[in-house]
Amino acid sequence: MTATDENPLDLLPELLLAGAAVAGLLLGSWLPRRRQWAVALLSALACLAAAVAALVAAPGPATTAFNGAYALDPLTTTARLVLAGATLLVTALSLRPLGGHPRESEYHVLVLLTAAGSLVLACAQDILLLAAAYLLASIPAYALAGFAKDGPGTEAALKYYVLGALSGVVLLTGTTLLYAATGTTAYPRLAAADAAPAALLTAGTLGVLGGLLFKSGAVPAHFWVPDAVQGSAPPVAALLTTLPKAGALTALFRLGAVPLAGSAVPWPALLATLAAASMTLGNLAALLQRDVRRLLAYSAVSQVGYLLMPVAVAGRTALAQPAFLYYVAAYALTNLGAFAVVCALPRATTTDSWRGLVRHRPLLAVSLAVCLLGLVGTPPTAVFLGKLAAFTAVFDAGYGWLAVLAAANTVVSLFYYLRWLAPAFTPGAAPPTGGEDRLARATAHTAAAASLALGLAAGPVLALLDGPPAH
Repeated sequence: MTATDENPLDLLPELLLAGAAVAGLLLGSWLPRRRQWAVALLSALACLAAAVAALVAAPGPATTAFNGAYALDPLTTTARLVLAGATLLVTALSLRPLGGHPRESEYHVLVLLTAAGSLVLACAQDILLLAAAYLLASIPAYALAGFAKDGPGTEAALKYYVLGALSGVVLLTGTTLLYAATGTTAYPRLAAADAAPAALLTAGTLGVLGGLLFKSGAVPAHFWVPDAVQGSAPPVAALLTTLPKAGALTALFRLGAVPLAGSAVPWPALLATLAAASMTLGNLAALLQRDVRRLLAYSAVSQVGYLLMPVAVAGRTALAQPAFLYYVAAYALTNLGAFAVVCALPRATTTDSWRGLVRHRPLLAVSLAVCLLGLVGTPPTAVFLGKLAAFTAVFDAGYGWLAVLAAANTVVSLFYYLRWLAPAFTPGAAPPTGGEDRLARATAHTAAAASLALGLAAGPVLALLDGPPAH
């Protein structure tokens, strides 16, 4: 191992997030309650600095650091930018609800730790590091789910924790079996372990897959999503459906592109089946929802299905990587924008309670329309281009049936999004505005505008996302 391979600056964005979490914890211990907003400011500055550091490091060639345990490639750069930006938006959504809270500083520390864990999860090139990142991304998120200490929050945290602990054991068991089968935990050497016992290799792969499916909220590990999203505070719900999902799906893509590209495990067929199940079950369940947070929760499950499409064909077509990375960025922006609208009017909990929104809050209604129709995949939003790129990738890899099923599911999703939009654009009494959050409104407008801008700039952005992953 060379000195260059151990350069801490290779992990500068991650160190900025983790360092801000430690500094925020110390700062919050000394600041009076009325000034703990300084920790939120520190968190925002750390996210901006991490994004800048990621952009500065982006032009470098694909390589690894720390004896091959950490990847530095286009997947890493995109994950850094997406997660830093998403954490910044979550911090903005949290300022008003958490202002003056007795544990305000601890909240922002937990958000930073979840972001740091999700980022390491996305960039890990070693299964042991992947398992450690899973824990770092999970434990703070359990605390965030029950942060309010009320009945729904406690129930959400308990369900999230129990299923998360079970999935963590499954992932660790899979890690152990893979090490027993191959004698290594590094991705490149896993790919070269041709003489590994097939049964152990398959069982270990399924164990790791099970843990990552939980973090991403995919079928069959999705049961926690609707209850955790409905029971936790809206900013936390936005975090749970964005940050860990982006980290886990990127980790799955990296697994498929490097160690499992030539494996005897039928990885593409398995992930294609899970993608089909996730999008179908998520959309059908969302059709039955009236609570807007549960609707967005099942929408998040369905979106995992679409995101798994390019993941299923990772390493089998050159179109998979740019499609996946672009879709992850598009989904993060659009999903956070939808939750920002919910945060802006926290008392409007059902689809019918949004009646008259266009008359009383026209800009917010437009932002809601952009984000919900964006999640459907309506041009010129970014998710439309992401879906189109994903469909093209699976067609190119010989999975045309999956693209056809995804197109049918997209049509189904239009019905439940319109069931929310129709009252919002129908004249009537104002929706309940008690506790209205102006900063959340501004965040919703920003995310909706960014989703449109990313969609219009799809050509050059997709070109930047190409390039081989690190080996």
